[in-house]
Amino acid sequence: MSLLLVEDELSLAVGLVDVLRVKGYEVDHAVTGEEGLEWARSRDYRLVLLDASLPGISGFEVLRQLRQAGSHSLVLMLTARGSEADRVLGFELGADDYVTKPFSLAELLGRIGALLRRGVPVVETTRSRLQFGPVTADLDAYTLSNGEVLPRRAFDILRLLSKCQGQAVTRDQLMDEVWGAEEAITHKTIHNLVARIRQQIESNPEQPRFLKTVHGVGYRLEM
Repeated sequence: MSLLLVEDELSLAVGLVDVLRVKGYEVDHAVTGEEGLEWARSRDYRLVLLDASLPGISGFEVLRQLRQAGSHSLVLMLTARGSEADRVLGFELGADDYVTKPFSLAELLGRIGALLRRGVPVVETTRSRLQFGPVTADLDAYTLSNGEVLPRRAFDILRLLSKCQGQAVTRDQLMDEVWGAEEAITHKTIHNLVARIRQQIESNPEQPRFLKTVHGVGYRLEM
């Protein structure tokens, strides 16, 4: 799952980037508002951590331009300014949440997790056919072009991952959306099914090209 941190306080930024990467996120870091806009326009980030006070254009102006350009990335504002007027302005411009400096790491990670759980993935379209090298998976017919057989749940996993292509999907999300609350399964069930999928779509299942593990988080599909 890709995140963008726009923060000019380098000591804070370096620490946040390190922690977020350990948690399994892909993180890019921009120091100025202008640089942040360039990064945000270059790829679809699931979440932008945006400092309100930046050299050059402010975080509020960055947010305004992102929303004006149609960006659907979640935005969590970071600011030393705790006034109600600033919070209201951030929300009016399209911020999804707001945290005031100094904040604890636990609070920030909690807010990030809450946003990602309720946020809508940037990529919402689903292809009915996915190409993995020489193998095509037909998600509607539940078939593989090589004639091998996978359980229907395996195709349902691929369908969900393709909706969030390039972004990490947690194991709990897979459990909820593929199996539903009525079925008692474990993370081990998902692990085993992902291994079966890789046996069919990867030329080297031990070093997957398409279906990647995001350690401590879940899985990501890269096409």
